This record gives sequence, structure tokens and C-alpha cells, in this order.
Amino acid sequence: MEKGKKRRREEEEEIEAENSDADRSLSLEQSLSFSDTLVALRIMRSQFPRIDKVGIQPFILQSQLYSSVKDRTQVDRELESLRREKVVRIFKLNTGQDDHGIMFLDDYLEQIEHVVKRMEKRKQCDLEVFNWFKVHVIESKLEPSIEHQELCSLLSLGGRVKDEDISLLVNAGLLTRQLIDPSMYWLAIPNIGSILKGLSQGRKELLSLLNRRRYKEMMLAPLEKKRLRFSPLDMRFHLRDLIGSGHLKTDHTPTGIVVRVSKD
Repeated sequence: MEKGKKRRREEEEEIEAENSDADRSLSLEQSLSFSDTLVALRIMRSQFPRIDKVGIQPFILQSQLYSSVKDRTQVDRELESLRREKVVRIFKLNTGQDDHGIMFLDDYLEQIEHVVKRMEKRKQCDLEVFNWFKVHVIESKLEPSIEHQELCSLLSLGGRVKDEDISLLVNAGLLTRQLIDPSMYWLAIPNIGSILKGLSQGRKELLSLLNRRRYKEMMLAPLEKKRLRFSPLDMRFHLRDLIGSGHLKTDHTPTGIVVRVSKD
């Protein structure tokens, strides 16, 4: 019986891996639109670029969902349900713009594990605060921000909270103090800093590339194959983002999809 279960589980994992590879190999022209938000999130997760030297789990921008599911209200409604059901977490990204990142909860918990393992290698002690954070804060606080007193109160369900514990969470990249109100924190994705810098630079580079063209437009298929010099994220990631935020527009023509810069 156990052998049968194990074999079935292995077969399911193989099918999932094959589906993931198939999703990854889809061109943007083949996977620009989706019927619902969860399908869009899963495929974008599988298409997240592999980034060398940065230990980060896949994340999706809210703007990318707007480029893929036509009804924005539907996206917002379905995203809110997924957040409440603890399938995903939504983060305010520190880009200087109104950017929100979405990460599947399992990926986020794995990201925290990477941080803890790195700290263990450095022989840092008193790491139990990370477990308190996972069990008591992540589990019950679904919003993207948290007030200092509430944070301490939730952490204290695990044990006695010291100032150093909060500093440890901030230094690990799990919390970011809000500039307007230092008693408020954004919950954050560790190791994302260099990626966000690349996101901002890639946006400028892609818009500059199209603005230099005669009609400020290009066919999607060849554009998707181009490499960006200043971003670790791939062209597909940036195209979805800028189409969803309204900076770029797409038009269907007999020869394929055209991408053009939106008129101000």
C-alpha cells in the first residue's frame, strides 16, 4: 500500500515538473492572457527568471497581473481572497513607486528558512525570534504592514521579546521601517534589494529602447528575445510589468502582437 502511494506521489511530482517546464517555455505571445488570477500567478511563478548569486524565491508584480487578466476588479477581488486564504502574501516594494509584489506563502516561508540557515552558518545565536515570526506574525497578520506594539505583542506569544530581536528581523530583511511613521514596519522579502534596483533600471532601459525606434513600437516576438543590460530580470518580466502599469500598449495584428509606448 505504502509503495503504491509513494509511486503515485512520484508520478504526480513528475507531471508537475513537466507542466512547470512547459509553462516556462511558453512565449509571452502564447501566455499573455489568462482567465483567472491564480492561473496567472502559477504560470508567472514558473516563468520567473533564474537569477545567479541572489537567493530569492519567485515573486510576481501586481502590475503583471493587470497585464494578463483583463478585468482589474477581478484581479483585486481574487487576490484579496488568496491573501485571506493564506495562499499568497502581498508586499509593498521599496521602489519609490506604488509597486506591490506577490509571493506564494510556501515560497516566502522557504525564503525565511534560507535567511535562518545563512545566519546559523555565521554562528549567530538567539535565532528563535524567526520561528516566533513565522508562527505568530506571518500566521495571523495578513496585511502588508504592522505597528511596533502589535509586532512585539505577537512575538511575545513565543517568548520574551528584546530590542535585539526586532533589530535581527530588520537586519535580516524581513521588516522595513516606514519613513513616514517609524513605529510602523512593512513586512518585506529578504534579499530583494538588488532585484528592485534592477527592476527600476530595466524599466528605463526597455522604455528607452522603444522610444528610440521610429514609431516607438516593435513586434512582441523579437522584442521578447532581446536581453537587458541593466536588469537581472528578463524581458518577459519587464514587458508584463510595463503593459500592466499602462506604460506600454499591445495591439493584435495579422502578423502578431505589436508593443508600443503609450502616449502621455
